[in-house]
Amino acid sequence: MNMKNTIVIEGLDGAGTTTQMNLIAKRLEDEGKKVFITHEPTDNPIGRMVRDVLQKKIKTTPEALALLFSSDRDDHLYNDEYGLMKKIEQGYYIITDRYKYSSVAYQGVECDIDYIKRINDRFPHPSHLVFVDTTPESCMARIEKRGSEKELFERLEFLKKVRENYLKQFSSLPHGVNYLYVNGEKTIEEVEEEIWTWLKKTIL
Repeated sequence: MNMKNTIVIEGLDGAGTTTQMNLIAKRLEDEGKKVFITHEPTDNPIGRMVRDVLQKKIKTTPEALALLFSSDRDDHLYNDEYGLMKKIEQGYYIITDRYKYSSVAYQGVECDIDYIKRINDRFPHPSHLVFVDTTPESCMARIEKRGSEKELFERLEFLKKVRENYLKQFSSLPHGVNYLYVNGEKTIEEVEEEIWTWLKKTIL
């Protein structure tokens, strides 16, 4: 069963997924919807540990990191206090910057991809999935422009493999997942408008 009224935005580091999440949230709020925005890894305790690994403050194995991502996702969905399932029951529209597809795309580069799929397979699919497809070269240029220290996965050759893993996944999504591919080389405004036009037809 897919999570109703849940929009996942996926893309490479630097693709602009966070920007689009915030823009679409504002559009939905303007329509009078209750909106909850979130991201993975989360800001919850396990998610903070994941971020420490990504920011190279902690070193661990690729398999251990994959399990941390999966644990953070379980908590993100099912925690009795702040889990997304509870938010959905309360009538919120959920928009999340990344979800389980990121695990397959990213952890699938350094780990056995079938193993990554297995430890994430039990998590439900969303009702709506957007892939903002930006070239790895463009993403690295945007990351360089930020001027901050690069995170663990922010390397050109790595991102090329991540993109391949994303595209393979999205070529065979299960029934019931509304999927939108967007060319992330377009302007922020053009990407926003394309996503919003699609959502008006499929979720409102």
